[in-house]
Amino acid sequence: MQTTPSPWVQRFAAQIATGGDILDLACGQGRHARYLVELGYQVEALDRDENALAGLADIPGITTTLADVEGGPWPYHARQFDGIIVTNYLHRPLLPLLINALGEGGVLIYETFMLGNERFGKPSNPNFLLRPGELLEVVRRRLHVAAFEEGEIALPHPAIVQRLCATRGVTMKLDVAGAV
Repeated sequence: MQTTPSPWVQRFAAQIATGGDILDLACGQGRHARYLVELGYQVEALDRDENALAGLADIPGITTTLADVEGGPWPYHARQFDGIIVTNYLHRPLLPLLINALGEGGVLIYETFMLGNERFGKPSNPNFLLRPGELLEVVRRRLHVAAFEEGEIALPHPAIVQRLCATRGVTMKLDVAGAV
């Protein structure tokens, strides 16, 4: 189990409106929810694993939602977030729903595995691996892409990933250290 926030999430989290509402989708044990609350955000931590959510239930600033968004209804049709975080998770039918749930000025931070990762182990099923450039294709007409990467990483363990940070309606300002 990873407990340290993803460097990709750490890099772009500060671009989300101060004190904003964030959806941490498929949050697992909540490494990003915990990190984001420490930064002053309000976090909606969603997962289908009740045991995973239990460790987040009493943390001020975190609201937990138990839901199977693959087999059940999407719980956020009428809600928008200032930020949406997704790591190590892919269910393609949710991608348009995530974009719809991103409010004006909102920031989508997405990082997951892509084709080629099967040589490192799981996930290896192509249904759970992005195709080259797939995240770009999904958001390109609706969001402004601030940063995109795809390829092999060494840490926290070897993997082939795709990473994207995109915003709705605004151009992100990066400092020199964060320049893409």
